[in-house]
Amino acid sequence: MSTVQFGWRVPAFPVDGSSGPDFVQQIVRNLEALGDAFDSAWVADHFIPWARFAADDIPTLECLSTICYLAGAFPRLKFGTIVLCQSYRNPALLAKMGATLQLLSSGRFILGIGAGWKEDEYRAYGYDFPKPATRIRQLEEAVQIVRRLWTETPATFHGRHYHIEHAYCEPKPNPRPPILIGGGGEQLTLRVVARHADWWNIPGGTLENYRHKLEVLRRHCDAEGRDYDEIRKTWAVEVVAVAETEAEARRMAEASPFYSGAGLVGTPDQVAEQLRAFTELGCSYFIARFADFPRTEGVRLFAERVIPQFQ
Repeated sequence: MSTVQFGWRVPAFPVDGSSGPDFVQQIVRNLEALGDAFDSAWVADHFIPWARFAADDIPTLECLSTICYLAGAFPRLKFGTIVLCQSYRNPALLAKMGATLQLLSSGRFILGIGAGWKEDEYRAYGYDFPKPATRIRQLEEAVQIVRRLWTETPATFHGRHYHIEHAYCEPKPNPRPPILIGGGGEQLTLRVVARHADWWNIPGGTLENYRHKLEVLRRHCDAEGRDYDEIRKTWAVEVVAVAETEAEARRMAEASPFYSGAGLVGTPDQVAEQLRAFTELGCSYFIARFADFPRTEGVRLFAERVIPQFQ
């Protein structure tokens, strides 16, 4: 099994009415609190808040420009996208942006990408919103173009939706960033994961749901002739509420607008035990959203008392 590692989910928008500048400072303070325990930080790809409880006019950070800034400010951490909407950037341009970011960050970029889902955001920003099967086919073509541009000189690809012709992407990213594909659709998305992903991610859900998705992914890998164990399994935790007492952690979780009953809730030892249930299934990378943000107590307690149990 791969070494178990942890990433911090960078909030995409403030939950306390903070202004844009104040929100940036909240993020910076939490990143400073990660210490050496966390491996990475992850930024969502939305132009307006993705959560229904948040008004559309709340300050919302664009994904890749945010990573450019934070990667320079925090040179120890890796930075990943969770996950880019394939529709929002031409795949060849995305490959060039990723290669440049990998160079500028000295190899600390992880490319997470998905099919896209937020219809009102598509409409507001002028993107076509085709049916899910089409968006997933576009995702598969986008991933192939990115990989070709990162490995071939020149690169050519002709698909149903996207194409490139004798395209150059120099310098090539070194090392090549892992390509994480996000999503849990059992008929199409997990088949794309089986064919093309280095890493796989699913957001939230229960242990039982995670186990089921892995079973489906394994079947797709078998059908595609792909080694299931080659794909690193990750989980984006809906909410982490960790405190000195279970009662305090439960209150923290229930106060979070992101909490819907799934997540990691309890004392440090209880949370570690909940995590072990996922590692036993093969999950080796956890991306955690903390219930008490913008406070840093949860991040610090997790770094000091939970992560060391996996090292």
